[in-house]
Amino acid sequence: MADGGRQHPHSLQGLLHLAIEAGTESGETQQTAQMTEERRQWLQEAMNSAFSGQADEVQQMKECLKELSSETSDEVGEERKERALELLADFCENLDNASDFCKLGGMDLMLNRYLSCPEAELRWRAADLIGICSQNVPFVQERALSLGAVSKLLKLLDLDSSDTVRIKALFAISCLVREQETGLAEFVTLDGFSVLMRAMQTDILKLKIKSAFLLQNLLISHPEHKITLCSMGMIQQLISLLRTEHSPFHEHVLSALCSMATDFPQGIAECRAPELAFEDLLKKRCQLVQKQEEYQVKASYIHWYL
Repeated sequence: MADGGRQHPHSLQGLLHLAIEAGTESGETQQTAQMTEERRQWLQEAMNSAFSGQADEVQQMKECLKELSSETSDEVGEERKERALELLADFCENLDNASDFCKLGGMDLMLNRYLSCPEAELRWRAADLIGICSQNVPFVQERALSLGAVSKLLKLLDLDSSDTVRIKALFAISCLVREQETGLAEFVTLDGFSVLMRAMQTDILKLKIKSAFLLQNLLISHPEHKITLCSMGMIQQLISLLRTEHSPFHEHVLSALCSMATDFPQGIAECRAPELAFEDLLKKRCQLVQKQEEYQVKASYIHWYL
């Protein structure tokens, strides 16, 4: 097909595809002349635009960090800082920007200043930004861990007066411990599982669900910690949570119990302990939710072990 019949892509993904395609054509024919002058000029302009856009974002991140480093503390200053954190969160969804944010000192600023600032709005935005930057970026994770991120975030999760701060702190912790061996080891050393259990015992439904979900995920990916959790009385505490008024949270508790019992005889034995009366509890709960299949399936799965 002649070049004039092709549509130029309008996204970076399309641009990269075109560049690869052009290189392939060149390799196949050993002739760079196959790319018309019009197409070559468009590709050059598009590449310049793409890299210019990235440079602009780095500059904007620098401006945001400059604002966040200032000492203004009035209402207008706080709003400007909130806006700066919001912009940084948007920029850092891009993995390259997340790394640049860290190289520019952003992670240090979040962990050493903003997680402990008096305004809850700034604390939760800082925790959220730490989580966004740390997702799947080993360089950022390592920097955050070296600055004591897990310890500081666990403290917020456990003790902060703001529900939103606690939820965002849990999000950031999850980004630093899932699929991150060093972060998980630090989490275990700092008794993070106990903090998760206390989060599940709050009256903040979203926090309870997310805590149970993280626990279940860690049990699946790292079953070796089941022994530690049993020694902490985790099974007894999870069963006690099921005795509270029924809620969607219980599905996640049951999933965690399933994980504790799967391929783990000690977990099964503890579920069967007569003093827990777990089988009776499950039978009553199954009757209660028999019209709600999503809960019944979970209860029946654990009941299979009893």
